Amino acid sequence: MEALRIALQPLRPITANLPGPIHDLGVSLLGDVCYKTLILQLDPTDSVCLKLAISKGLGIGIIGASSIVKVPQILKLVNSKSSAGISFLAYVLETSSYLISLAYNVRNSFPFSTFGETALILCQNVVITVLVLNYSGRASVAALFVAALAVSAATLFSSSILDMKTLGYLQAGAGVLGVASKIPQIAAIAQEGSTGQLSAFTVFNYLAGSLSRIFTTLQEVDDKLILYGFVAGFALNLVLAVQMVYYWNAPSPKARGKMREAPMAGSPSSGVSTGLSTSPSGTPKSKGPTTRRRG
Repeated sequence: MEALRIALQPLRPITANLPGPIHDLGVSLLGDVCYKTLILQLDPTDSVCLKLAISKGLGIGIIGASSIVKVPQILKLVNSKSSAGISFLAYVLETSSYLISLAYNVRNSFPFSTFGETALILCQNVVITVLVLNYSGRASVAALFVAALAVSAATLFSSSILDMKTLGYLQAGAGVLGVASKIPQIAAIAQEGSTGQLSAFTVFNYLAGSLSRIFTTLQEVDDKLILYGFVAGFALNLVLAVQMVYYWNAPSPKARGKMREAPMAGSPSSGVSTGLSTSPSGTPKSKGPTTRRRG
């Protein structure tokens, strides 16, 4: 690291004259001390500041990726017009968990880089849940779901309705909900023997994101409730990722049904060969009169 520090020193005149907006952004992310150490002095040997910078970088990367993490899932649902392989219960539980966590983080004034993806994924979850209900013939339930979500959000974000102590208890429950939300999806895949319309991009992005969040939480947020939730979420995301790999080329239940019907439709009619020729209508031809002279 010392060699790297020496190699970076010629760049100090550039970092010392960065534009005002970039300077202010760097200070807001790293703080005055670490900005001076890492940016102005270009000293990567300070492990505390270096870990903070890595954590901030991961957090911003996760937020950026989360803006599109479920777009492939939404597109798969829209294109197929089928909710096969998608657990409605899993999305209801996950959406509830994310809404509580978002309110808890906002009202505790935690750094946005440690929870920003929660808001973006929450919005995408609402879209997916509505699509799942719509494609399973329950459009009226979708409207009820959105209304209930709006009322819940108004309650959770209001300090006059819900105090922080109660919200802390709900956050503990949200960790349980987040873990429980993965179980119906895991069970649905195991039962159907296929991942159906589940998006591989979403699953593996979740796995990488939950692992990164463990690191950022350890570095920036001193809250065991949030940390334990990310650890448990990573464990179950790993199970989903393993299922995705295991069932990668497995046909869907509908495709398996067609595969079973095809041999039955194409098989020849059963029966014992009689040795008699048959006419095009399927009836045996009778023997014609012989021309052989008798006697």
